[in-house]
Amino acid sequence: MANSNHIPQVTPLTLFYFLLLSSSSPTSTLAINITALLSSFPDLSSFASLISSTTISADVLQRTSVTLLAVPNSYLSSTSDLLTRHHLSPTNLPDVLRYHVLLQYLTWSDLHQIPPSGTLVTTLFQTTGRATSNSGSVNITFNPSNGVVSIHSPGPYSSPSQSSNATVLSLIKTLPYNITIFTVDSLLIPYNFDLTASETRPPLGLNITKALIDGHNFNVAASMLSASGVVQEFEADEGGAGITLFVPTDEAFADLPSTVKLQSLPADKKAVVLKFHVLHSYYPLGSLESIVNPVQPTLATEFIGAGRFTLNISRVNGSVAIDSGIVQGSVTQTVFDQNPVAIFGVSKVLLPKEIFGKNSAMKPGNTGTPIIAAQPPDMSLSPENPPELNGPPSHLSSPPGVREKISSESPAIDGGVRSSLLALCCIGLYLVV
Repeated sequence: MANSNHIPQVTPLTLFYFLLLSSSSPTSTLAINITALLSSFPDLSSFASLISSTTISADVLQRTSVTLLAVPNSYLSSTSDLLTRHHLSPTNLPDVLRYHVLLQYLTWSDLHQIPPSGTLVTTLFQTTGRATSNSGSVNITFNPSNGVVSIHSPGPYSSPSQSSNATVLSLIKTLPYNITIFTVDSLLIPYNFDLTASETRPPLGLNITKALIDGHNFNVAASMLSASGVVQEFEADEGGAGITLFVPTDEAFADLPSTVKLQSLPADKKAVVLKFHVLHSYYPLGSLESIVNPVQPTLATEFIGAGRFTLNISRVNGSVAIDSGIVQGSVTQTVFDQNPVAIFGVSKVLLPKEIFGKNSAMKPGNTGTPIIAAQPPDMSLSPENPPELNGPPSHLSSPPGVREKISSESPAIDGGVRSSLLALCCIGLYLVV
């Protein structure tokens, strides 16, 4: 009898400690909207405009710890000769801007602790699969004698005219452990990055519908693309950053559950589903297999809003797997691959959870529900000037010989509140029992 009375008192107490410990693991819930952050600084309006012309905001929204190197208007205009020399265009602009997003939260304290040999930090450009070797990283150096922090490409240059260096000017924004924004005095160009390649390449002029019909197993997709009119939009992107299409086979359409009324969708939603199968960048198969950032925005993301209608791309059992959040398909064949267009056959129709999910307001049955673009997260409550900028240093990776593993820590924003609630619940349970 004594044991039976003791067990219910110990069990809640044990549960209390278990839940309290499990809830203390660091997680970050703050979505990073760099467009909203940059809008507060008029002197960065030109740089913000360049960012807005790409999908970088959507890319960064999936991350929790980054450092942005922004170029003020006055310095951006002074680099016009650099842009002219390299023929910077909408085709290669996104990757150049991705080179200014460091995949790590860095403070002034971190920069001032960099060893004399310098430190390599990975950028968003490295995640595209288009950066060779470590050309997707920047080398950061600190001169303790004058306090100057310099950033440049890690590779050697064959001539001074090819150099791309920048000096950190100031820290203008910090959201602790999530993002810091530094201004730099020059636009950075990745090492060994051929900015003129797309300028000298003649337009491809690919007829996507014909390419699918010639593939002999994509008749349903070809018909839907032609009827929707979005194929013209896809073909127009052939002259930009390129596109990658994931086209379901005829068997994939035949295997759709009877509850999925794809053909019954209104025209606007059907167009969104088709755009959901397209990445606004050229990815050959090798790049897909080695992709670093698994969450990829689609053309539907650009149309609806950042953070929505994304695909998760990974390598599973030797194949490229594509997860929509509802179904997972795999790349079955290469239909067409010539820079800047890649077309792959996939084994499933990629159904976006925003339309076909259980709790979606955009379900096929809700034909009267308009498609509403996602609003950027409210950043007004975030500390703009925290009392302590010299937070705990991040772990940086160094060049060959002194390289350390890159890692970053994101403390829980809501962990304290959650822990308190769990503690109160468990204490109450303990007292009741």
